[in-house]
Amino acid sequence: MKFREVAPASRRLCLSDQANGQAGYLRYKDALCSRRRFLIAAAGGLAALFAPAGTLAATANPWPVLAAAQDHLFPSEPGAPGAREIRALAYLQGVLADPRGDREEQRFILKGVDWLEDLSRQRHKVSFVDLDPVRREQVLREVAGSGKGENWISTLLLYLCEALLTDPVYGGNPDGIGWAWLEHQPGFPRPTPEKRYGVLK
Repeated sequence: MKFREVAPASRRLCLSDQANGQAGYLRYKDALCSRRRFLIAAAGGLAALFAPAGTLAATANPWPVLAAAQDHLFPSEPGAPGAREIRALAYLQGVLADPRGDREEQRFILKGVDWLEDLSRQRHKVSFVDLDPVRREQVLREVAGSGKGENWISTLLLYLCEALLTDPVYGGNPDGIGWAWLEHQPGFPRPTPEKRYGVLK
């Protein structure tokens, strides 16, 4: 996949040349707040839908890149869990390793790591992992400027929501941290390791 050289103006992050300046920082914070509001709304609307439910990318180790993308899309805040706290990477690794999973989607997620890394190195000469938050935002918004790139980011957001809402037996939401944050009471009976989806015949 080849990304457009410049994303449409409506999708580009409006930053001055001084990326670390106050105006740029405030716009970056606004983007994070909007993203967090979206995830809260999506989690509330999708809670009833999420039931219990390994190909490598060309990038030698895709996990740090995926973790960095997840952390940026759903950052930690005081009093609110982020991707790390909900163990979003561990949950996504389980999704990608599931032999019953959608192979095309699994390949698509890992292929997106290559797109993200290629674009980061083209624009900034370093891995996405090594970018500061403002430049990560710029790269992700440029990725979102193409149909496939937007679909890739939407897929990551979907699995972030699942990691936030899933029963801890599936690898995300440890100790129900996402449920506690959303003030959600899970249904009963809850699955046990031997009775979770994928193990039952």
